[in-house]
Amino acid sequence: MKVRTIDQLDLSGKRVLIRVDFNVPLDKAGNITDDTRIKAVLPTIRLARERGAKTILLSHLGRPKGKAVPEMSLSPAAKRLSSLLGKDVPFVPDCVGEATEKAVAAMQPGDVLLLENVRFHPGEEKNDEGFGKQLAALCDVYVNDAFATAHRGHSSNVAVTRFVKEKAAGLLMKDEIAYFEKALVSPARPLAAVFGGAKISGKIEAINNVIGKVDKILIGGAMANTFFAAQGHEVGNSLYEAEMVEMAGTVLANAAGRKVKLYLPVDVVVADRLDASAYSKVVPTQEIPVGWTAADIGPATSLLFKEALQDAKTIVWNGPLGAFEIAPFANGTHAIMRTLAESNAITIVGGGDTDTALHKAGLFSRMSYVSTGGGAFLELLEGKRLPGIVALEE
Repeated sequence: MKVRTIDQLDLSGKRVLIRVDFNVPLDKAGNITDDTRIKAVLPTIRLARERGAKTILLSHLGRPKGKAVPEMSLSPAAKRLSSLLGKDVPFVPDCVGEATEKAVAAMQPGDVLLLENVRFHPGEEKNDEGFGKQLAALCDVYVNDAFATAHRGHSSNVAVTRFVKEKAAGLLMKDEIAYFEKALVSPARPLAAVFGGAKISGKIEAINNVIGKVDKILIGGAMANTFFAAQGHEVGNSLYEAEMVEMAGTVLANAAGRKVKLYLPVDVVVADRLDASAYSKVVPTQEIPVGWTAADIGPATSLLFKEALQDAKTIVWNGPLGAFEIAPFANGTHAIMRTLAESNAITIVGGGDTDTALHKAGLFSRMSYVSTGGGAFLELLEGKRLPGIVALEE
C-alpha cells in the first residue's frame, strides 16, 4: 500500500480535515464508557497542532440512517477530547453548511474543531459526490485516520478525496497498514493465525486467504463446531452453520493439501444452557452430548494451542475462543490471551470482541498491536483492498 502520511506534509496555516473514528459507546445518560478510539488518534491531532494546522475533525457515531438523531450526537466526544488534549475543542452542530463554514473560517493555527455526526446526512453512506465536495470545501488537506471505516466506501473517506489536492493517511492508519504488512505481507516466521468467534461464514474468506500465507491455523469458538460437524461428530445444541459444513470440510482438505497445520479443539466445555449458573463439564470434541452446548475450548485444547504457538514469530488473532462474556466460559479466551502476552512473537489482534476481552483481562497493552477496526481488519485478512485506503493511493 503506497500512501502518503500526515508527517510528510507541510500543514502550516492550512485547514486540515481529519476523518477520525469517534464511534464510541455511550451510556443512557450520554456519557462515553470507553474512549479508546479517541485516544488512538491523539498522536495525529497533536502532530497537526504542532505543525500549525487548523484541525477540523469529522466522524460518525452509530447508525442514524441519514437523519439527525440527538442520542447519536458527537457532542460528548468534543468534551472528552477537550479534556484529553487539555485544550477547548469547540463543537459544531453540523458538518456542512453556512454555520460550519463560518466556524472553520474563524479558526487560528493550532485550533481544533469537532463537527457533528457525518451520518446525519443521507449522502454520506451513499458516497454522494455532491456531499463529498461540500466536505472538501472545508479544507486544504484531507487526512484519513479512521481505519475502522476504511472498508466502507462513503463520502467522508472516498468522494471527498476527489476534490482535495493533498491527501494522506494519519498516524493511526499508518500503524494499521504497517502492522498488517508485518502480519501477512512480510512476516517473521513461523506465522500462526488464530480464528475464533461465532460464525465460520463471516471468516471463511479470511481463512481461505491466509491458508496460502501462514504456517499454522488454530480454530476455536463456536465456529469450530461447524468443523466438528464436517468431521461427522455430534454437536448437540451447539451453535453451528449447517450450510457451511461442506465448506468447512473443503478448508480442512485445502490445509492438508498445502501442508499447513490446522489445529481444532480436542476437548470442549459443554453446558446444559448458556448461562452463568449452568451445569457444565469437559468432554472430548467427538463426545458432545445430545442436547448440550459447546461453550468454550477445554483445558487440553488450551495446552495444545499454547504448544502450537510456542515457536511462532508472528501471531495474528481474530475472535474469542468461547462465550467469554459469561464468566465460566471465558477460560479458553483468557488462556490464549495469556499465551500471546507471554510470547516473544509479534502479536497482532483484530476484532471488536477480541479487543473487549483483552480490556477485561487487563492484557490490552501486552499485545504488539491491537487493530481499531474489526470489519476492516477482517477484509484485509480476506485479501481485499479497502476503499478508504485505495482513495488515498489514487
